[in-house]
Amino acid sequence: MTPLPFVSVVVPCLDEEPFIAACLERLREQDYPRDRMEILVVDGGSRDGTRTILERVAAEDPRVRVIDNPERIQACGMNAGIRAAAGEVIVRMDAHCECAGDYVRRCVEALARSGADNAGGAQRARARSAFQRALCAALDSPLAVGGARYRSAANEGFVDTVFLGAFPRRAFETVGLYDPRAVTNEDAELNERIRKAGGRVYLSRDIVVHYFPRGSYRGLARQYFRYGMGRARTVLKHRSVSRLRSVLPFGLVVGGTLFLAIPALRPLAAWAFGGYALVALAEAARVGRSGGGAVAARAATIFPVLHVSHGLGFAAGLVRFAVDSDWEVQDRLPPRKLRRAGEPRKAARQEVESSAKA
Repeated sequence: MTPLPFVSVVVPCLDEEPFIAACLERLREQDYPRDRMEILVVDGGSRDGTRTILERVAAEDPRVRVIDNPERIQACGMNAGIRAAAGEVIVRMDAHCECAGDYVRRCVEALARSGADNAGGAQRARARSAFQRALCAALDSPLAVGGARYRSAANEGFVDTVFLGAFPRRAFETVGLYDPRAVTNEDAELNERIRKAGGRVYLSRDIVVHYFPRGSYRGLARQYFRYGMGRARTVLKHRSVSRLRSVLPFGLVVGGTLFLAIPALRPLAAWAFGGYALVALAEAARVGRSGGGAVAARAATIFPVLHVSHGLGFAAGLVRFAVDSDWEVQDRLPPRKLRRAGEPRKAARQEVESSAKA
């Protein structure tokens, strides 16, 4: 009988005191065999209570290791964890997420079943506040996410990207590690390289993980502005637009600006903006009806925040990265001898450390 692959779960984090304990508890309670997995938490220099929590958990559970990420960027944290990983399969987890008890097992099964180079689940949002409930409702709408397949928990099959993801080690040996300069959109950028190299990305409805979205308009606007910049960087880096939905917010911003700036179009501006408002109100009523009028009303105001912030960020990214392209060929993970069945975890770690020194 073929043994289950050894799995390394990599968790990049920075100032995640409200979430990190629950995240690690879920990972430690996975139904995957304890002796076939490790948890690598890569901390970017947290200044809240995150580090204290990490040290306590690591002292309680030998499977948990804490690694430093002096660059602080999430992609760099993933790379540090991947380089230190002893696993044949590397599973990404974010600190502000809570995964199902069978998450790791389902990831391994999806990889084996599909033969993909990345397998993951849908991006399921979970709310803790009134604002987050409205945001979760808005994110259920194609008006917010452009029909992205990985946003729907009902979808299954090969897609362009997934939430988080699980990778056979060979994927990083073939296409390289995460782009260390990618402050956002690092997942989609990596999946773009996987697909261009002939690999495949698989979405499984059996892989269940929830994340907690931003809790305010300001936080949401800043997040989506950064998302827009990251998307523009990916488009310029790869000189292609993989999906039209990724540039639609930019198109809306450009269109709205033209209606206001060109005198000949100004008479039509009221119709254009009014039409957008009616669509947003109707869609908010549809996705927010189960939560009541307050959720629907707030969801209607969230749509323009998502669109305008992402569109402006995309525009800023086009200008910035067209002038200063900061990408380079990604480092590849060096091939190494994989861990054998029954091999002690300590021996596997020594092998990783020896490879790193070499």
